[in-house]
Amino acid sequence: MRSHLRRLGPLSLAMVLIVGLAPSVGAADADVSSTAMVAAERHALDLTNRRRLDNGLIRLRLDTRLTELARERAQYMAQTGEFSHVQSNGTTVFDMISSSSIRWYAAGEIIAWNTAGPLDYSAEFAVQGWMGSPSHRAIVLSGDYNYAGFGVAIAADGTRYWAGVYLRGPDRTAPWTRAGTWSKVNLDRTYARVTIRWSGGDTRLQVLTSGLRYFQTQRRRDGGAWYDYGTTTALHLTRRWLRGHTYQFRVRSRDRAGYWSPWVTRTIVP
Repeated sequence: MRSHLRRLGPLSLAMVLIVGLAPSVGAADADVSSTAMVAAERHALDLTNRRRLDNGLIRLRLDTRLTELARERAQYMAQTGEFSHVQSNGTTVFDMISSSSIRWYAAGEIIAWNTAGPLDYSAEFAVQGWMGSPSHRAIVLSGDYNYAGFGVAIAADGTRYWAGVYLRGPDRTAPWTRAGTWSKVNLDRTYARVTIRWSGGDTRLQVLTSGLRYFQTQRRRDGGAWYDYGTTTALHLTRRWLRGHTYQFRVRSRDRAGYWSPWVTRTIVP
C-alpha cells in the first residue's frame, strides 16, 4: 500500500506491499485473453466493494483512467520483476496520476503478486491477502477515497501482478432518475389534466458527492418534435393535454458537477 494525500500543507506518504503464493501455473497461460483480464480487474473491484459494503462504507466507483494506470503499473512489475511502488526511474503512481492531468486530492496504491490459477481466483486471492493485512485493509476500507481502478498483468513465468489505485477526486459520476406514476383527470371531451411523477438524486460517493441540481423535462405528441418544459427541482409536473393522442414524456437529472443522467421516457395516452 502506498497512499498520498494532497493538501495545501505538506504531503504524507505510506507504503505497503503484499506477496502471496497459491497453486502455481505455467508460463503457457501468459496469453490469457484481454477480455478475461478486464473481467478479472472488475472482479477485484467488485470484491473490494463487497468488503466495503459489509463494513458500512459506500462502494468505490470505477474510474477507467485509474484502471489504465493500475494496468500500466502491473505490466511494469510483470515485465521487470520489480515488485515496488517506485519504478527504476523513480516514477510512482502519484507522478503518473499528475502527468495524466487527473484532478485529485488524495491517492493510494496497493500491489500484490501471486501464482493463483484462473484469473478470477487470482483476484480473490489478492483481495483476501489485502484484507488480511492491517495496513492494506486500512486502504481497502478507507473513507478517504471515492474512485478506484485495478490492473493485472501476467509475467512470462505465469506470476500474476496486481495493482489497485485509489483516488479521492471530484464527483465524475452521473446522477440517477426513475420514472414514477402518472394520473389524469378528464376535464371535458377534448382535454385531460395529466400529472406525472418521477424521482432522482445524485449517486452517493464515499466523499465529495456534488449533489443534485435540477431536472429537465420534455414531451412530444404523436411522435413529433420534443417540446422542452425547462428545468425544475420539483418531482412532478401537471399539464393539460389533448385526449386521444399519444404523448411521450421524458425526464433527466443533472448534478452540481454538470453530469446528466440518461433520459427516462414514459408513453402516456390521456
